[in-house]
Amino acid sequence: MVFVNNFRVIGIDLAASVKRDTGICILNNKLIARTFIVHKDEEVLDIIAGYSPKVVAIDAPLSIPKSRKNIYDRSGGHFRECDLLLRKYGIRFFPITLGPMRKLTERGILLKDIIEKKYGIEVIEVYPGGAQDVLGIPRKTKSIQCLYNGLRVLGIKGLNPGMTGDELDAVTAAYVAYLYVKGKVKLLKGEDGCIVMPKF
Repeated sequence: MVFVNNFRVIGIDLAASVKRDTGICILNNKLIARTFIVHKDEEVLDIIAGYSPKVVAIDAPLSIPKSRKNIYDRSGGHFRECDLLLRKYGIRFFPITLGPMRKLTERGILLKDIIEKKYGIEVIEVYPGGAQDVLGIPRKTKSIQCLYNGLRVLGIKGLNPGMTGDELDAVTAAYVAYLYVKGKVKLLKGEDGCIVMPKF
């Protein structure tokens, strides 16, 4: 982990397909947020290049179970060690081997590799729904308005009531990245991956 005073982080609520909305949030150390909706990988990368964040947090699996050769290998297990830790703590999630999750995982791993190799920026895996559970605020599936209110209670500024669930999950992802830079997180870490969560 890195500890700095002035910084920006980026949170990405990644969609499995370029046809669906991907939410992006730039969050600075004063907790002022700015969000975007994009679709293509090139748009994601252009924002990262333009803002030079300290850390990028992606809401997508960024690794596969160690027993699988690739995401489409059906002979291996369904869960990574970090997924099992989520389950141990009672946090609901979709297995990464589930239909649409395979495409999301593939896209997330590809983006992570590009961001780290091309820009030298650290990329972490986050799970906004689980983070919201830990932070005691509703998930977007329960109420977008209540999620918006909960993020404002955390002290995040620059939000507006018209934000979509994708934008608010991106804000949550960015907030976890902010906590990561501050050293206020719990790492659900295994041999085959790591999910960064707020401390609990």
